[in-house]
Amino acid sequence: MNIAGSTALVTGASRGLGRHFAQQLAARGATVYAAARNPDAVDLPGVIPLALDVTDPDSVAAAAQTAQDVSLLINNAGSNTRSALTSGAMADIRLEMDTHFFGTLAVSRAFAPHLAAAGGGAILNVLSVLSWYTTPNSAYCAAKSAEWSLTNALRLELAEQKTLVSALHVGYMDTDMTASIDAPKSDPAEVAATALDGVEAGRVEILADDLSHTVQAGLAGGVTALYPQFA
Repeated sequence: MNIAGSTALVTGASRGLGRHFAQQLAARGATVYAAARNPDAVDLPGVIPLALDVTDPDSVAAAAQTAQDVSLLINNAGSNTRSALTSGAMADIRLEMDTHFFGTLAVSRAFAPHLAAAGGGAILNVLSVLSWYTTPNSAYCAAKSAEWSLTNALRLELAEQKTLVSALHVGYMDTDMTASIDAPKSDPAEVAATALDGVEAGRVEILADDLSHTVQAGLAGGVTALYPQFA
């Protein structure tokens, strides 16, 4: 799709990768709804702040009623409680699923009719290399894996209305969410540019770093290729 002249909505746009998405979309000639739970935290010129909590059905419905001209939806809102499934608080585990799976589903369902009215448009879901690989603090990984399956389902179900559904896979990025992690990190500005280039090119899967390519290749080897301790 052509980003110039489109109308885009980015969830979680007040900081991190979402802020870069909103900024770069505006620079590419899109009208941008920068959605956040607190729209007052959106400080980018040239965008339209929009209140949206993806875990709140009423908030999702209100945003969809306001932004009926959307032709590009970027599901970027996220959380990371770093909870383990066997010992973490169930409230934290539910938050991960409510944000990444049910939140992405709710927003996609609400805006799918608007995308259809725009000729199909596009959805970009911000996933993770942890959609494919699980770490010990696994609630986030489980939610991202569910969101990957959701993305594939949306791609199939929205094909008839000609909506492109793209998935972005990326490892650690240099954002607030990963500030406490000591590991190589990608520049979120570069990740946003790679993702938007992929959407414009019509790509259904966008891998933004070497780690994502490596882990994706490991999927063909089965469980023991990803987790050699179980070989």
